[in-house]
Amino acid sequence: MNIAVSTTAEGLSMRPQVQWRLRWESELCVAEHVELSEFFQKSYGPTGAFNAQPFENNRSWAGARPEIRIIGYDDRGIAAHIGLLRRFIKVGDVDLLVCELGLYAVRPDLEGHGISRSMRVMIPVLHQLGVPFGFGTVRHALQNHITRMLGRQGLATIIPGIRVQSTHPDVYLNLPPTRIDDALVLVLPVGRPIGEWPTGTIIDRNGPEL
Repeated sequence: MNIAVSTTAEGLSMRPQVQWRLRWESELCVAEHVELSEFFQKSYGPTGAFNAQPFENNRSWAGARPEIRIIGYDDRGIAAHIGLLRRFIKVGDVDLLVCELGLYAVRPDLEGHGISRSMRVMIPVLHQLGVPFGFGTVRHALQNHITRMLGRQGLATIIPGIRVQSTHPDVYLNLPPTRIDDALVLVLPVGRPIGEWPTGTIIDRNGPEL
């Protein structure tokens, strides 16, 4: 499948300049996984050592591995990242194909520079993948940020009051095999309108979070 993505950051006058590349997971070499691992540790580290821990030992994913990565680069290396993964989730009693969005991060020195708004480069990718909806979960602390980035432009809807069940990416003897999060659900209508999103108060990923 050929997928085109914009290679320039939003706005020619934007500083710093970021170029975006779309990479299928199987295209990445070891050196790129190492670079991504360092990027995620630096990006998630300020929010707590626990959040950076999954990316140790050159690991460039936390739970499920993405299918596609949209990576922003500037003259210092990786500037931003978002991962995409097509999967079936269960919304209430309905099995639904979605493209899950996850592994979203912006390099700490670029926070507040408008880089996150350029994440809209993922929208044409979702359309070319032919999925009915984009789906993700958002921590309550990031609600205002995500609303500014996608919600106010009508690109996404945030649905509160939904619990999301996921499996743990690794098996631990002292932890249950699944967890339930009280997170905000983010839905991007792609091939179908938001009114066709199934009702239900529980979503089951049937796998680990992206």
